[in-house]
Amino acid sequence: MSRDFVTHLECAYTGEIIEKGVPHTLSSAGKPILVRYDLAAMREEVTREDIETSKEPGFWRYSPLLPVADAANRVSLGEVVTPIVALERSIEHMALDGAEVLVKDESRLPTGSFKARGLALAVSMAKEFGFEHLAIPTNGNAGSALAAYAARAGIRSTVLCPDDTPFINTSETQAQGADTYLVNGLIGDCGAIINAGKESIGWFAVSTLKEPYRIEGKKTMGLELAEQLGWDLPDVIFYPTGGGTGLIGMWKAFHELLELGWIKCKLPRMVAVQSTGCAPIVKAWQDGVEHAEFWQNAATEASGIRVPAAIGDFLILRAVRESGGFAIAVDDEHIMRARDHIGRTDGLLMCPEGAATFAAWEVAIEQGLVSKDESVVLFNTATGLKYPLPEVTRRLDKDAEFDASNFS
Repeated sequence: MSRDFVTHLECAYTGEIIEKGVPHTLSSAGKPILVRYDLAAMREEVTREDIETSKEPGFWRYSPLLPVADAANRVSLGEVVTPIVALERSIEHMALDGAEVLVKDESRLPTGSFKARGLALAVSMAKEFGFEHLAIPTNGNAGSALAAYAARAGIRSTVLCPDDTPFINTSETQAQGADTYLVNGLIGDCGAIINAGKESIGWFAVSTLKEPYRIEGKKTMGLELAEQLGWDLPDVIFYPTGGGTGLIGMWKAFHELLELGWIKCKLPRMVAVQSTGCAPIVKAWQDGVEHAEFWQNAATEASGIRVPAAIGDFLILRAVRESGGFAIAVDDEHIMRARDHIGRTDGLLMCPEGAATFAAWEVAIEQGLVSKDESVVLFNTATGLKYPLPEVTRRLDKDAEFDASNFS
């Protein structure tokens, strides 16, 4: 199962054929590049049973559908198949008609977020190409994932974060060996600095969709979900959308699975979830346009989806529209209320981005965008432990007489 089935790379916008086996950033049109595979040959040589019985850790079980040619270059930190957790008490107020609401909990991956998938692939390909220095702009979780996988591979990493990135993200990134800097701006400003330094410093940027391989890691969420559901898929997927690599990657994965004949079901409606404080994809979807406008003064508690301009905007919108889905924004108050509600009733500590999908599902039910009998998967993209949590303020005096009223 170590054979490389990659045939070529392709501009996602123009369809231009691009040579495989050499480093690339964007296409000549300045658009993201996608990896293409010989799925006909794979269908003859690899079966679903081969995947199901694979001994590879976590998402590396899908190695035939991944671009790393030499198995020795796979950089692993002991990835797991992330669990699917059914919500129970937290959905009782919605009076559903038998629908399942499932959470795909990506917090169980190395460094506590789904970013491990994309950065593991990007770093593995960097190792294959012989790169010595990688750089990334990030709102938090991608930085720590790059730091960890680069350290594992013996590759230097530099990470630039907006200066209001949560402390836990920046300190984690630095603790795992990355040269970490705070920038007085947004993620795009961080990216501009990295772009300015690529010639003089010689680092290779692994920014979202500005190289071809992070999307291949993110698509494993779709491959994994299909296998976990018995090679079936839910009616609707709610996905927190900033750069959108995961949503794009899953849509790519589902089409590859269809072509392989490994799934025969109807594809899910894809829902891009954003915050009202940063909702460029939602506005573009509502306006019926192909590209999103830059979102001015982007601000949200869900820092992972605070992306005012996504280079893959047309791919996100294409997946949403082709699937019959929609884009929806929820406010931060609803997001944090959803996070607290799920934690207190079902014991699952969602990150704000993951909680946003629950809030969006509630609104979608109320607006009739999703019915009460449709199966739904929500993606919790990181551990809630990486974000500010409620402070404990109640105190007890060990020397005082016991007073039951303290516990009422």
